[in-house]
Amino acid sequence: MSSDKTDLKPQFTRGAVDILSRKTVYDGFFKMHKLRLRHRLYRGGWGGEMERELFVRGHAVGVLLFDPEHQLVALIEQFRIGALEREAGPWCLEVVAGMVEEGESLEDVARRELQEEAGLEVQELHFIRSYLPSPGGTCERMHLFCACADLRGIEGHFGLAEEHEDIRLRVFPLETVLAAVNSADDAIDNAASIISLQWLQLNRSRLETGATRG
Repeated sequence: MSSDKTDLKPQFTRGAVDILSRKTVYDGFFKMHKLRLRHRLYRGGWGGEMERELFVRGHAVGVLLFDPEHQLVALIEQFRIGALEREAGPWCLEVVAGMVEEGESLEDVARRELQEEAGLEVQELHFIRSYLPSPGGTCERMHLFCACADLRGIEGHFGLAEEHEDIRLRVFPLETVLAAVNSADDAIDNAASIISLQWLQLNRSRLETGATRG
């Protein structure tokens, strides 16, 4: 095992996992697989067989909307079943987001969702990062972008009725949103929005410079 303290790679790779069986135990709005597997151990050899359920989701894209000239941020508000028992209620403030469909690029998804959920077309997308929201139970990977646009007067109601989407687009002063993220308040308490806004806090100066030059 490497003693290099600058090497962040795990000791094992995918080859250290032996999938003994996999079956679909639920196939509805989402999918659930049940796997029987074993994997190598740090102390050597193989661990015993175990069963794990895997919540199967593909890749998703999230887009934070920022207006560098007027210092505004746009977020969507919508009902979320996973927040049903949330103290503030199940309507959450989030970045624009959607799932990647077969044949789509990440940028295609970002632009499609911006049109569907915010009625906007943007030219440039700034990549933030990709991450695993909850690798202990789901295979989903989220890809985050930031898009700059004039956000004045864009508030409204959006979403596809056939997908039961009922979306309210809201615009806030940047400092109001950043203060909420940096407080103990749960007004903004989902990972994609928090990561995107913290990235914006670190990178806003270069976006503002670009807007001034443009």
